[in-house]
Amino acid sequence: MQILPGDPARVALGVSASEESVARLRHEYGLDRPVLVQYAAWAGGLMRGDFGRSYVSGDVIAPRLVDALAVTGWLVLAALVVAVAIAIPVGTLMAVRHRHVDGVVLTALSQVGVAVPAFLAGMLLVAVVSVRWGALPSSGWVPPAVDPAGFLRHLVLPALSLGIVQAAILARYVRSAVLDVLREDYLRTARSKGLTPWRALIRHGLRNAGVPVATVLGLQLASMLIGAVVVERVFVVHGLGSLLLDAVQVRDLILVQDVVMVLVALVLLLSFLTDALYVAIDPRMRARSR
Repeated sequence: MQILPGDPARVALGVSASEESVARLRHEYGLDRPVLVQYAAWAGGLMRGDFGRSYVSGDVIAPRLVDALAVTGWLVLAALVVAVAIAIPVGTLMAVRHRHVDGVVLTALSQVGVAVPAFLAGMLLVAVVSVRWGALPSSGWVPPAVDPAGFLRHLVLPALSLGIVQAAILARYVRSAVLDVLREDYLRTARSKGLTPWRALIRHGLRNAGVPVATVLGLQLASMLIGAVVVERVFVVHGLGSLLLDAVQVRDLILVQDVVMVLVALVLLLSFLTDALYVAIDPRMRARSR
């Protein structure tokens, strides 16, 4: 962003502003200092919990980040619920029925789902559900504390457009993990003791298949954060993605840096939670870590 053409102070004040006004604003925000000095000042502010002020509006950035983070958090959480709720049963069915017509059809549909980008899924949902049926709003956002019913109505389509695509990807990994489990000796032993194939799989197999699936799920959470940038734009939802794109358009550099830093911190946090999930699923990893 620093090497791109354009002056944030000029963008903030407009093309009709005098050179003196632009120079004064550049000095006020420290834009006339070397890049490394600007970076050190920004990083030092973050250490103190100070995200700075917007170059364009002059407003304190922290409240805007909190509001946008809440919107993106709800969106990603709802998309995760959609993805897991679809992928686990569908992926398991694809594995168990992989030699039957229904299993092959589900596998083909999942391949189609992988090829569909989230923004296209969102536009299709808007065209059918909002425009044709008039069932749900096509854009906007309502905080849950203001109107819980309106919040859910505005959340459904963005969460579906982001979650369905991720479900198609996750279902293929679930299928592969369950197929590996079905070939294990302990599952054959369980079936030889009188358990039905489904009961043996549910009681002994799904837990072991969960470790590789958890790995992919952690990576998908990071992918959902990036995908939310596009989905928020399609549905005019003011989350971190929209905030980032708006800041890039007006060269609000400090706001861009803050949003990117929040996204990086979220990805690191999700990686930590994924590692914790490994231990919860497979107690053997807890013993290895001691």
